[in-house]
Formats: sequence, C-alpha cells, structure tokens
Amino acid sequence: MKKLMLLGLLAMIELCFGQPNCEAYKYYGDISKFEACKKAEEAGRYYQFTKEYQKILDAALAIDSTYAYAYQAKGYAYLKSGDFITWEKLMRNAVHYEPALHLGYRGWCRYQFFRDYKGAIEDIERLESLVKGDIGFGQNGDYHLKIAKALCYKAIGEKARAIEIMEEQLGLEDHFIGLYDYLHLGILYLETNQPDKALQAFQIQETENTLAENEFYRALVYKEKKNKAMYNKYLEKAHKLYLEGRHMFDPYTHQMDRVFLSDIKSEIAANN
Repeated sequence: MKKLMLLGLLAMIELCFGQPNCEAYKYYGDISKFEACKKAEEAGRYYQFTKEYQKILDAALAIDSTYAYAYQAKGYAYLKSGDFITWEKLMRNAVHYEPALHLGYRGWCRYQFFRDYKGAIEDIERLESLVKGDIGFGQNGDYHLKIAKALCYKAIGEKARAIEIMEEQLGLEDHFIGLYDYLHLGILYLETNQPDKALQAFQIQETENTLAENEFYRALVYKEKKNKAMYNKYLEKAHKLYLEGRHMFDPYTHQMDRVFLSDIKSEIAANN
C-alpha cells in the first residue's frame, strides 16, 4: 500500500513540474504565453538532449521571453549532463518570472545535486513566504521540501533547528510520511545525545519502511548504551537487509545518512 501511495504521489509531482495547461493562459487573456506554451508542447516529441528539443523551447521564448517553464525545461539537459552553470542561469530566469512555481524545484536541486545547503534553505524559505498552505515535495518525491530544508540545516551544523523543523512537519495530520523521514530524525536524535528518542524514531521508520540504514543506526544507539546483544542483533539485521537490496537509493546521488556495505562490515569487524 505504501508503494502504491508513493507511485501516486510521484505521478502528482510529475504533473506539477510538467508542461503547464496552455488553455489556462488563454482563459486569462495572456495570448503570448498561450502561444509560447503551445509551441513548447512540441518539444515533448523529442529527447531533452536533442537540438530539436532546445530549438523548440527557444522558439517558445522568442514568442514570450517571460515564459518561465521554457527556461526550466531547457535546463533539464544541462543539469543531467553536468553543465550546472548553464542550468543555474536558466533557472534564475524561471524563478525571476514565476518564483512560486520554480523555487521549490531549484531549492531541491541545490540540495540534491550541488550540496548548496544555504542556497536551498534560501529558496525553500522564500517559497514558504509566497505560498499559502503546503509547499509540496522535492522533484523525486522522496522528501517533503520542509524535510529537505531540515536536512540542509543539519548539514550546516544547526541540528537543533533541523529537529524542530522535522518535528513540526511530522506532527501535521496531513503530512505524507516519506521513505526516510523518521530515519533522519532518529539520526539527529542520536547525534544530539537523545538515544531514547532515537530508538522511538527508528521504530516508526521500521514500521513505515524497513532499511539497512535504520538498523545500522539503531545498532549504534545500543552501542552507546553498551548493550552488546542488541548492538549485534541490529548490526546483523542491517547486513541482511543490505544484501537483500533494502537500503537507501537514488539513481543520481548518494543521500544524506546513507550507509554502505563496507560501513556495516567495518562495524562488524571492529566488534569482533
């Protein structure tokens, strides 16, 4: 059920970041954006790295240079190919013309790809100031943007602030629990000398999404508590889950707090 709900969420995110509804521009009398939007729709027939794709979006911008979506769409290929300078210039235009629609995407990319934590915080907090209600998820659907913001605060050393943001977001009745939310919260508790809270968070994470990382960090809590039996138990469980492929994964980057098989083996070896 959790996987089905996540697939539905990812579909919603894809729609949110996809081509806008051109008819909406026409309805509100913005004919230049309507025409630019219709032109940009033609790019969907081509791969993002092709000249045809880029030329169509250039043509859309020639019709209306303030059509923000075209800048973001042009940027996909540059982001994926590692030309971050060109991507940033394109996204600067997208954010300039429609900040509420593009700040979340740029903020997420700053977090995920560039480790520009302060820049990501700036974008997400600016988005919060512009949007009434929920600000949504990051591009890949793994994290709500407020959870991502909390992780950015952790990365710059403000762990108390990170915990505060996470606790507030996770306490909302309508929060859709992400794949790793309680894992990260538990690790923050562990890193701030709150072992009992860490164990509570890891228990929730296990219920929501069992991961090798969760059991590895749970083992470290018991290591701190000098409970060798429980420490060994969860190390072995982490090892088993990792070998089964049940660990954090992203096709583009390594997530914060990810554990590798070598980490687990090193911990096991040190314990023997």
